[in-house]
Amino acid sequence: MTARMDTPGGAATEGPRKTTISVDAMGGDRGPAAVVAGLALSAKANPDIHFILHGDEAKLAPLVARRPALEGRVAIRHADDVVTMNDKPAQVLRTGKNTSMWSTIEAVRDHEADVAVSCGNTGALMVISMMRLRKMAGVNRPAIACYWPSKNPAGFNVMLDVGADVRADATDLLQYALMGASYARNSLGLERPRVGLLNVGTEEHKGGSEIKAAAELIAAATEAGQFDFVGNVEGSDIPSAKVDVVVTDGFTGNVALKTAEGTARLFKGFFQEAFKASIPARLGALLAYRQMKALMTRTDPRHVNGGVFLGLNGTVVKSHGGADATGIAAAVNLAFDLARHNFNDRLAARVASVATPGAEAPGASAEETS
Repeated sequence: MTARMDTPGGAATEGPRKTTISVDAMGGDRGPAAVVAGLALSAKANPDIHFILHGDEAKLAPLVARRPALEGRVAIRHADDVVTMNDKPAQVLRTGKNTSMWSTIEAVRDHEADVAVSCGNTGALMVISMMRLRKMAGVNRPAIACYWPSKNPAGFNVMLDVGADVRADATDLLQYALMGASYARNSLGLERPRVGLLNVGTEEHKGGSEIKAAAELIAAATEAGQFDFVGNVEGSDIPSAKVDVVVTDGFTGNVALKTAEGTARLFKGFFQEAFKASIPARLGALLAYRQMKALMTRTDPRHVNGGVFLGLNGTVVKSHGGADATGIAAAVNLAFDLARHNFNDRLAARVASVATPGAEAPGASAEETS
């Protein structure tokens, strides 16, 4: 049987190969019922996927039993405690060993699962992941990468960092460019991704000293990293066809992401109000129903839910905390596809191919095959 990608790109990979996803069932705003429903949707689409589900077994077992698609494909691993959205990362490190989130990451660390997925506290998830999986050789700061709807043929761009760390110096931004290009190459099927550095203007003299230094480093790494550098890009370029990978620090990236999500919800509400305003508007909505549904689906953040932690010795997908079953399924499908593409091994090889200032230089003989 051939397994196909369900994430943007759609490239096929050969199977069969059992792929196990480690899932934190307890961290999301909607509770374990939404998580289990999402797993069932993903299981129907991916015959070779299996799960290790972490959380309160007394709550999880009945939910799994009610989903025929999950029969024989879920191992429940009991965890007494839960990391809440209000928990401080430092606190979780001290007292979180019995939580479902910790157990989820531990399964990847022990090679029982290929990828981890959690809807929980982002800060705590990143700290636990860094502590248990460790940073990849040559990486100073891991980053969170996400898909961004765009005018490109694939329909998406990649943006990072969107919240792993608010700080990023020139070397960090170079590493983000390398990791983002590798992610776009493997997930979107782009042989030579175009990388842009987010700035307040496209002119070379714009931005602070770190941005200017990063631009020089990224430009010098294009051949070793197998990407093209388009230079500075502005916020309006993020969803454009001008670029495939947008590189920025976690503070700016997270603000941009949350602003886009809020704007999308705002305009969705405006459309709904406009089409209910009068009888002619309702008729117009009925006539345009198919086109409107396609538009809403394309811009629905649930279908591209899942930020990937890049730069760790293991793959972790962070789902939106408020994700419903559709959003959970999207995050799990993304995790499944990354595992099938051996993405983390390829990413490590790409980072190793470019010696970055201030980073520990691993062996440079590894080569990415894509």
